Amino acid sequence: MKVIILCGGVGTRLKEETEFKPKPMVEVGGKPLIWHIMKIYAHYGFNEFILALGYKGNYIKDFFLNQKAFTTDFTLNTKTYKTTFHLKNRKEDGVDVFNITFVDTGVESPTSDRIIKCKKYIPETDKEFMVTYGDGVSNIDLKKLLEFHRHQKTIGTITGVHPSSKFGLVKTNENNPDLVKSFQEKPVLSDWVNGGFMVFTKEIFKYLKPEEMDHAAYQRIADDEQLSVYKHEGFWYAVDTSRELENLKELWNNNPYWKIW
Repeated sequence: MKVIILCGGVGTRLKEETEFKPKPMVEVGGKPLIWHIMKIYAHYGFNEFILALGYKGNYIKDFFLNQKAFTTDFTLNTKTYKTTFHLKNRKEDGVDVFNITFVDTGVESPTSDRIIKCKKYIPETDKEFMVTYGDGVSNIDLKKLLEFHRHQKTIGTITGVHPSSKFGLVKTNENNPDLVKSFQEKPVLSDWVNGGFMVFTKEIFKYLKPEEMDHAAYQRIADDEQLSVYKHEGFWYAVDTSRELENLKELWNNNPYWKIW
């Protein structure tokens, strides 16, 4: 099954990082964020990826094209540039097994258009495919997600997650609401948001319009009662700001909840 990763946005809130590289290439634990996402999928056997590239997409291409040099000892003749890779000495547990199709979907393209431009790389025999965003990680069980989607028999399934508040909350005294009782630092909210990690049948292409963001299509599918939500109560985290990136790096060093591989 193909997995489309939407990784073409500019990521303006991370400008100090994304001025020179796309947001999915910001590093956590010495590896780009998109690699972490792909490792989650590959852990469950989904290693056929379509990367919907846009802003600084060549940066992502270069990383994967040169990964052999990054992970393998090699000998280089600087006169002839003949390179010999010592693959026999490479540690197999450090080798990623990804099959990646790189698709240039345009720098300014809305997300719906990016998905549409990836359609031609989904085999005709495939009835379903997955889609996610290039900035969010989770410890979601993707096998259970797919089982849920097939049980629902709807066009699409999104993963619902609880977001964390970007602000600390003030708790007031029950007897005197004008008095502060306590502070709660950036709590997890009870509401649900779309956390990515989505599954669709090809019927979705009847709803996607190239000039729109993908959420407009999801609303139309919901209006037709054809969109399900898989409620994930576990870990989920998306990177949108420098502070969120630093938090994820800290989690990687102490409690990497999404490291299920």
